[in-house]
Amino acid sequence: MSFVKGAWKLVVAIKDAMVLLFLLLFFALVYAGIKLARSEPGNGVPGKGALYLALDGPIVEQPREIDRLSALGGNDGSSEYRLRDVVHAIETAAQDKAIKAVVLDLNGFGGGGQVAMERVGAALDKVRKAGKPVLAHASYYDDDGYLLAAHASEVWLSPMGMVGVTGPGGSNLYYKGLVDKLGAKVHVYRVGTYKSAVEPYIRADQSPEAKAANEALVKAVWANWLGDVARARPKARVTDYLAEPLALLRANSGDTARTAQAAGLVDKLGDDIAFGKHVADLAGEAEDGGPGDFAAIPLKNYIRRHKPGNDGKVGVITVAGEIVDGEAQAGRAGGATVSNLIRDALADDDIKALVLRVDSPGGSAAASEDIRAALIEAKKKGMPVVVSMGNVAASGGYWVSTAGDTIFAEPATITGSIGVFGILPSFEETLAKIGVTSDGVKATALSGEPNVIGGVSPEFDQLAQASVEDIYGKFIGLVAVSRKLTPERVDEIGQGRVWDGGTAHQLRLVDRFGGIEDAIAEAARRAKLTGSAAQARYFEPEPDRLTQLLSAFGSEEGESRVRVQSSASPRDWLSYAARHQQMMAMRVVADLRGLVDGASVRADCLECRAFTPAPAPTKQEKAGWLSLLVKWLGFGK
Repeated sequence: MSFVKGAWKLVVAIKDAMVLLFLLLFFALVYAGIKLARSEPGNGVPGKGALYLALDGPIVEQPREIDRLSALGGNDGSSEYRLRDVVHAIETAAQDKAIKAVVLDLNGFGGGGQVAMERVGAALDKVRKAGKPVLAHASYYDDDGYLLAAHASEVWLSPMGMVGVTGPGGSNLYYKGLVDKLGAKVHVYRVGTYKSAVEPYIRADQSPEAKAANEALVKAVWANWLGDVARARPKARVTDYLAEPLALLRANSGDTARTAQAAGLVDKLGDDIAFGKHVADLAGEAEDGGPGDFAAIPLKNYIRRHKPGNDGKVGVITVAGEIVDGEAQAGRAGGATVSNLIRDALADDDIKALVLRVDSPGGSAAASEDIRAALIEAKKKGMPVVVSMGNVAASGGYWVSTAGDTIFAEPATITGSIGVFGILPSFEETLAKIGVTSDGVKATALSGEPNVIGGVSPEFDQLAQASVEDIYGKFIGLVAVSRKLTPERVDEIGQGRVWDGGTAHQLRLVDRFGGIEDAIAEAARRAKLTGSAAQARYFEPEPDRLTQLLSAFGSEEGESRVRVQSSASPRDWLSYAARHQQMMAMRVVADLRGLVDGASVRADCLECRAFTPAPAPTKQEKAGWLSLLVKWLGFGK
């Protein structure tokens, strides 16, 4: 009898749980409907006014998928903006009679890389050419932010603000001292004189070879930045501003904002209200706003009104972020995920050509080969394959590019890094410190290898090095065939060295200069497509249905509301410096985690990561990384 009662209670509990779950889903759907209805065009958003780009995060090729918990509670301040959406909105606004001006609110802007900034800048130029004002405002302009602002017809700066342009470069992090302190050993297998991705784990500083190569790279990228700013804003005396900043500051009584204005970097000084009033004079006032509120059409609402076409016959596949084995969410390039998207495009009879958009510093060599192999299948079917390089297409990013019939890049693109390395930690000395040792018997010299507990054997080291050399040889061979160069020549310009797009073009690593639109046009030409058929159709990973549902009602808040001031954004120079230090601390943990997790044999580029925008971490990531950092530094139990 007791068994029957227990079973009945279990059935009732299951029934109650299912009813509760149903009610929760029902109210979630109702709430989602309300949120979506409120965010529809015309609901609280003016029909005409200023296109308002409040960019409080980075511009990226492919925004990463928000996890379910973040989607449920909002996007956690980790906004990312798709490059092609931003460009499409700005270019549409140039010809839209309802748009009277374009406004860039760059407080909290997360950058996006030089190539992306140049592309957005070119779109802003079209707005100005159409006779419409482009106005930028911020409390602080860094390199990426100012590269955008330079394309504005008016650049505003907060009276307490600063232009903090510094140029590319800076310090890398090196962990040999920490590895030694922990008693760990790092076994490195590499090919390439300049393959510096492993240096943080085996050196306390940068090798002379890596330093020389990086100096040449930084100079080339900086020259491109200065050239773009000079063309967009000739009166900006950037070199004078950076040559003797203290002297200029003293000449302006220590006022950082007036110093920037005196150097021609900004036009006007004013707070949010003064700037808003000026925009209202040009684009109209907000119906129910207060001082400084103008008729603003937020970016996401404008994109909903003017959705870009996605029904052409040129399939576009994106390889964005680190290349990893298996499946991966948007924002990282999973070898299986990307190759499956390529197969989806091949299975679609309407798709006649492919464009591979690459913005990646590389990663897993095996995953890179998965992606390349899928592209080769497209070529076997006679389908043209064109590669478009974004900010970075290096190491594994270049590996996948070898499948292209034509490779497009920009002068500021970071590419090359043709080299391979393997890395494997072992902890025999670490464990010995706490009295843990190992012993056993082996049938062969390789039994139980790699032995990360008792120590990796010389035989395994030799085998691993031979394996890496074999993969490097395959990499060289792929490049030689693709670029019609001898293996000896590829080895000469390879060796893990990183090049800017201009030099890569001279070395025949890329074919032509141009952006994604040029690559799509070339693919269409090769496939003999014209008219609407010559347009793009993007194939991208889809989030699961539950995440889509939660995102629908959890992340819409504030989209149709003009942000007068972002309390979460830094408002002064030292606050920006503090945020930079936070990002560096989280990078320490990411690097140390990479020593243990992920693929051991990699076609990856350390220095390239400095030229890509760092994704804003969620609260969950911050907490996880902080805990791991404490553990690694020996403060945790």
